Amino acid sequence: MREFIVEADGGSRGNPGPAGYGSVVIDAATGETLAERAEYIGVATNNVAEYRGLVAGLEAARDLDASATVRVRMDSKLVVEQMSGRWKIKHPDMKPLAARAARVLPGSQVTYEWIPRERNKHADRLANEAMDAGKRGEAWSPSESTAELNARAARAAAPAPTGPPGDATAGAARARAALASTRQGAEAPAEPEELRARPETTVTRPTATGATPHPGGEAAEATGAGKGREELRAQPTTTAGRPTARTGPAQPGGEAAETPAAARPGDDVRAAKNVAAAQTTPASGWTAPPDMGAPATFVLLRHGETPLTPQKRFSGSGGSDPSLSAVGREQAERVAAALAARGTIQAIVASPLARTRQTAAAVAARLGLDVLVEDGLRETDFGAWEGLTFGEVRERHPEDLNAWLASPEAEPTGGGESFAATAQRMAATRDKLIAAYAGRTVLLVTHVTPIKTLVRLALGAPPESLFRMELSAASLSAVAYYGDGNASVRLFNDTSHLR
Repeated sequence: MREFIVEADGGSRGNPGPAGYGSVVIDAATGETLAERAEYIGVATNNVAEYRGLVAGLEAARDLDASATVRVRMDSKLVVEQMSGRWKIKHPDMKPLAARAARVLPGSQVTYEWIPRERNKHADRLANEAMDAGKRGEAWSPSESTAELNARAARAAAPAPTGPPGDATAGAARARAALASTRQGAEAPAEPEELRARPETTVTRPTATGATPHPGGEAAEATGAGKGREELRAQPTTTAGRPTARTGPAQPGGEAAETPAAARPGDDVRAAKNVAAAQTTPASGWTAPPDMGAPATFVLLRHGETPLTPQKRFSGSGGSDPSLSAVGREQAERVAAALAARGTIQAIVASPLARTRQTAAAVAARLGLDVLVEDGLRETDFGAWEGLTFGEVRERHPEDLNAWLASPEAEPTGGGESFAATAQRMAATRDKLIAAYAGRTVLLVTHVTPIKTLVRLALGAPPESLFRMELSAASLSAVAYYGDGNASVRLFNDTSHLR
């Protein structure tokens, strides 16, 4: 099952005034933009424009894959809380729009998440492009849009976070969990003080016009080449939105898991259920996918170069534990910028070795996340081969090398770790992390053999496939793991961020 991210926004220059919306569909595993939608809708309020953007984004995601799970991210607290079922919809113009949004995809496939405005730049720019086009009497043109380029440039140029660890998503989740924990019986809490009745304002948003691959660590790899809000008042009952589906214990790094909104008695809840039941046709037969929820997606990052990398020397967990070179540090910064631009990483886990921890730290600084160290992600121990080139090993230990190349059970000279032992360790580590990060997108910063092994296991490929994969320094790969035990390799050895 695929996973999409829908980012949506809307704005009104007057509130009500000339209005437009923008929405974008993103592949959660790769960060690739799959679809953009934008439209000038005439005179409307900010909130109506936001709902129109939500509907357009959900419909675009459905058109791409009706069985996909969708994470909606918006900077409208109102829309997120209403569609999550925690706030009541009072405004008559928004009730039909909320009901329409709820009908696009089954509620079990969609979750809602608030993000700060600065993380919603792509959709914001699309909305402003639509309003600018409407002002000229024209329709928004996707071929003339620069929203994605401008949004990526703005995110890449953003300074590293200086606040405490933890990203805005995690902070919002903790706030929602805290609110949910105070909810007793059927009465929802009043909104936080800063969201209570305030004068309606209008903010006009400006428009942003190698060598033969071997599986053995470093030795085996070539170098890697404006907006006013209305209706923000206490809203104590649920409505036509759907409750969030993600539940569970707090995750590593301090993020609190979201809790489902409890159904409350009331006409709005019953009416919403009746509307959904009457207007949603369930899939059947081959078109009905199992309800497995969102996959655990591992984005696999090989660390940046060390001094041993360009020399193609074995560098596992039993050697000198080298740090990143100057080239490696630059690679780490580049991949950090690329991941920040994609905006899909929710947690970071790294091998305990210095080169992976340094690479992970560069990404964490950009994303504002903590780094969890997992010993199971360490590189294979190459025994007496540590620090040697492939040619040097062949010269000094020819029989051991031939046995190692012929069988995954063979160990490097001096009692190193066999590929079979590495695979067993990686399978256990994989299962542990899948359980800890179910339904989330996690960056694993690790090494050549662990990444190749995870890919091999996901594909069901034989051990000798390790010798047929090229994995460059600071490259990105991705594997998604589903609730039925299946896996899908979505990306392998991507180095576009280094060029």
